[in-house]
Amino acid sequence: MTVLEIVSMVSVCAPGALMLLAMLPPQRQGASTDGFWRNLTMLSVVALVFTVLAVFMAANLQSFLPWLRPTRLGTGLAVLVQLLGTVIAVFSSRYLEGERRQRRYMAALAGVLATVHLLLLADHWAVLIAAWALVGVALQHLLCFYPDRPFALLAAYKKRIADRIADIFLLGAAALAWSQVGSGSISDLGGHIGREGMSTGLQLSAVGLVLAVILRTALLPVHGWLIQVMEAPTPVSALLHAGVVNLGGFVLIRFAPLLEQATAARSLLIAFGLGTAVLAGLVMLTRISIKVRLAWSTVAQMGFMVLECGLGLYTLAALHLIGHSLYKTHAFLSASTVVRETRLQFMRGTTSPAPLSLLLAPALAVGTVLLIQGVISAAAWPWWWSAVMGLAWAPLLWLSAQRTGTREIFLHVLSGLLMIAGLTLAALFAHTLPLGIQDLPHQTLGLVSLLGMAALYLCLVVLQLRPQSLRAWRRWSYAGFYVDEAYTRLALTLWPGQWTPQAHNTASAPAPAVAADARP
Repeated sequence: MTVLEIVSMVSVCAPGALMLLAMLPPQRQGASTDGFWRNLTMLSVVALVFTVLAVFMAANLQSFLPWLRPTRLGTGLAVLVQLLGTVIAVFSSRYLEGERRQRRYMAALAGVLATVHLLLLADHWAVLIAAWALVGVALQHLLCFYPDRPFALLAAYKKRIADRIADIFLLGAAALAWSQVGSGSISDLGGHIGREGMSTGLQLSAVGLVLAVILRTALLPVHGWLIQVMEAPTPVSALLHAGVVNLGGFVLIRFAPLLEQATAARSLLIAFGLGTAVLAGLVMLTRISIKVRLAWSTVAQMGFMVLECGLGLYTLAALHLIGHSLYKTHAFLSASTVVRETRLQFMRGTTSPAPLSLLLAPALAVGTVLLIQGVISAAAWPWWWSAVMGLAWAPLLWLSAQRTGTREIFLHVLSGLLMIAGLTLAALFAHTLPLGIQDLPHQTLGLVSLLGMAALYLCLVVLQLRPQSLRAWRRWSYAGFYVDEAYTRLALTLWPGQWTPQAHNTASAPAPAVAADARP
């Protein structure tokens, strides 16, 4: 092994090893809680440096351990996860000041980051399944940080149920794939499919993988735990929404060769992804609590990301994953500023959009996306996806009914068009990055997704123009269409467990009442 390969191996393995080290208490006796935080922050920063180094060095190290293999996308996401984890650790040191369970929190946070790094390196079914399960185990300690909050404990219990069912599907998918390929290697799986094609066993394996991702990514109908986890500290919500719940997108991209010819599996992704995006998007409009609204937004975004994977648009799914992680981390950590913004909005007053802008906005948005593609001669995605993105970005061009000045209208439309153009250019730029991803768009399923997006936009238009006509639907939307209630009742009936504060076994005393009630 050359010196370059040794340096590459160290840069790839160091982040996970450092986060494992951060789980241990400092060696000096009587170390204070502040010392624990300084130790975690220092190790997180060093790990971040190694993740950046690994992006440039991983190409020299195709396979250094039997079941691990760095990929371009995996090393890039490792930088993102470690960066956000470091920011969240620094924020948590101030946010949790005075809490009694900080050391357990730090160990769990480091454990989540360490296991995510392992998952991003996994090149074997066994490593992938074990790493994903360990992420959930470490996350449980963060979700139950306040053991006296019943909804937090219920959310953690429901997530455990979903995770265990997902593990069963993953084990079944791995067994089927292993029996067909003769190996548990993910890289060998892609090579086997290229040579032999898809067998019935591999088709079933793809379905099992998709069902596991649906359960782990908090799509409907198992999304409820992600909403109720708002009872946990805000930094936990930021970590969960920024770098844990969206791991399903990475797994789907990693198994793109398996999904390419698995029509049944891709159809499941389209159905659950599109349904989740539409329903969660409507529910989000009824929420007042900023953290709950952000949680429903994450559910909708995860549905959209899974939809992109089902359509074979893996590059856009990777871009979506990265952008969502950055946005949600900032949104949760800056949630306290929403109070001031809400007051300013109340002072300005609320107005409804002008009807004409609701009708013209989709045409302008779709036309802008197609124009940008035509000008730079880039056909990075099919035309129907340009229409889907145009419908998603059309609200940027909605005009308030109170806007009457020509200059004011012009500036608003211009800013909206520039925003759409910028987003389109960013998506096109993502296709030029060496991520090692190959898109495999599906024409028929793409048209289905376009119809679903058009239906969502139509609902938004009707909601703006004739809100009274949707009064009955608003009640259902406010209740989340009662999906979580049905799932919770079924889950607790089939798997009754002890999740109440009285039954929850914890080694430490509950957090002080002032600290627990003061947190949003």
